[in-house]
Amino acid sequence: RQELQRWAAAATRRLAGRKVTRLAIDATGIVAALASTSPALRAEGGASFGAGLSASATKQSDAAVIAVDFIVRGVIDGSFHEGVGGKSVIEAQPAALTMLEIIVPSGSDLAAAQEGARRAEIIASGVVRTRRWSNYPANEMPPLGIAEEARDRARAVGLRATIITAAQLQRMGAGMLVAVGKGSKNPPCLVVLSGGKPGAKDPLGRRLAMIGKGVCFDTGGISLKPPAEMEEMKHDKNGAIAVLEAAATIAQLDPGRPIHAVAACVENMPGGNATRPGDVVTALNGKRVEITNTDAEGRLILGDALHYAERELGATHLVDVATLTGIAYAAYGGEIAATCGTDAGFLDEFHLAARRAGEVYWPYPLAEAYVKNMSTWSADFQNSGSREASLVRSGLFLREFVTVPWVHLDIAGTAYRRSVAPFAGRGSTGAAHTSLVELAMGGGVRR
Repeated sequence: RQELQRWAAAATRRLAGRKVTRLAIDATGIVAALASTSPALRAEGGASFGAGLSASATKQSDAAVIAVDFIVRGVIDGSFHEGVGGKSVIEAQPAALTMLEIIVPSGSDLAAAQEGARRAEIIASGVVRTRRWSNYPANEMPPLGIAEEARDRARAVGLRATIITAAQLQRMGAGMLVAVGKGSKNPPCLVVLSGGKPGAKDPLGRRLAMIGKGVCFDTGGISLKPPAEMEEMKHDKNGAIAVLEAAATIAQLDPGRPIHAVAACVENMPGGNATRPGDVVTALNGKRVEITNTDAEGRLILGDALHYAERELGATHLVDVATLTGIAYAAYGGEIAATCGTDAGFLDEFHLAARRAGEVYWPYPLAEAYVKNMSTWSADFQNSGSREASLVRSGLFLREFVTVPWVHLDIAGTAYRRSVAPFAGRGSTGAAHTSLVELAMGGGVRR
């Protein structure tokens, strides 16, 4: 699935500009397209892209629908080009595609293929919005900027939007989230998008809440990061954008479906009022946390957001998304994201949903042996420590704030690209968006 989507994206980026391009989709064609090093063809005016499915590629009853789904996703994703809207003078880009034509073999379920194309177009458009939104620099997208964008998006798709301000967070007792935002002149906020009737459950009997890390810029706070590549820290909000846009996509696919998205939005800056290593704060669930490393801020804001979703929204199932740890990238690289969770069945559901989405995740254990490494004499536990098992301990920390089935996604390695690939440009990849949509829509349930 991932290879097929990337084939379509790569072909789109290479061939944009031709008036009509028809390519046969079979194993040989996919390999040839991926191996091709032809430069992108540029031309003025609109462009059409045609794909014909060979009969040998559609022997299974649903193979044509799957192929149509991923071709549409790949073509739309491949049509997105970085830099558009970011430069004062836009450089020449490949001509925009205005039509996609897919020819399926006789005997295929045409209605199902058409519905699959419609569904894929909605999902792929959500990925493009996620990428564009996530690529905004910090000076143009502070925490309250995310809140405003989310409110506008909610109006457009029929979701309810709630913005919880810094003062409200303080009164609520969300001490961890507030602590992270104290060093910035841009105040933190919690953004909540909700669909369906209040208190309702989805057709699978869940009240699902998706929680995202929205650090609009991360200097590391007092525990300052090295300056090299710090400009990439504008992408530390990718988790928040993914859950907000996933909720909007779900609302378009199934209007009225119960869903919640919670984005913890903040800047982590070393201002005069910034939280210091050694400070102790009280989390929303009442637990006391010693902040030993202000650059381990993501788990702090997620902890309060997870508890809020469970306590205030009545979530029965939680999934959080974050560019949380550099060690996830070191361990899994840029193609695989890390997962952990408290409920094996729910974790399996997510992994099945991710397979449908064409994304790759790999679980790591919440090993009890490492709980002792979080101990401190001055609080219930600390937020950081040595590098030993730091990935596992990040999950163990978040576990302290949930009591219902929960899955954690660490997309630190997959959230953005530093260099151009045949199928994508630089910047945000839209990671986790489609997996979240598939999970919410039931794509991860065994049948």
